[in-house]
Amino acid sequence: MKQQADSATGAPTTLWDRTRQLASQEILATALRLFTEQGYDETTIAQVAREAGVSQRTLFRYFGTKEDLLGGSRDRFGQILADTISEQPADAGAWEALRAGLAAVLALHDSREQALERFRLLHNTASLRAGWLEKQLRFQENLLPLIEPRMDAATGNEGAKARAVIATALACLDAALTTWVANDGKGEIMDLYDECLAAVRG
Repeated sequence: MKQQADSATGAPTTLWDRTRQLASQEILATALRLFTEQGYDETTIAQVAREAGVSQRTLFRYFGTKEDLLGGSRDRFGQILADTISEQPADAGAWEALRAGLAAVLALHDSREQALERFRLLHNTASLRAGWLEKQLRFQENLLPLIEPRMDAATGNEGAKARAVIATALACLDAALTTWVANDGKGEIMDLYDECLAAVRG
């Protein structure tokens, strides 16, 4: 896993960019610590801002919602997923393109330890879990026009098949993440994903 880059070269290009990145990392680290210590629902935006040493107004300039404080905008995750799939070679199959997209999203996390804390919170907090499942449904609709052309057109019904493939890939990711969290972060998420997908595809 690697730190999210702010430029094509992989690093902020100006002092302002670097300062902004450091500030956002400090806010994220503070939020994650408080969420872990006292629970996501029990932690307020005011507490995060106070602990991070910024005003609530400043905090909202960096993060649009409380959910974003868990580690980044889910909408951005969806965009990275779609962009990566779009960038795959035309001859890449649906499963291959989806795997590349999912791996790119997972790579946005700063470290294995932070990813584990975030996914643990996600899976153990009902409100976050419900939000994540709703976002998955949105991802499926957004990815449909990207995956459908990669399906075998010989048998028809590409739309239905594409929906099934996307839903299966996301379900396998969810199973892999749940297993990874249950095993306290042992192993690689994408290896677990491959195992889950192999089991489904038989």
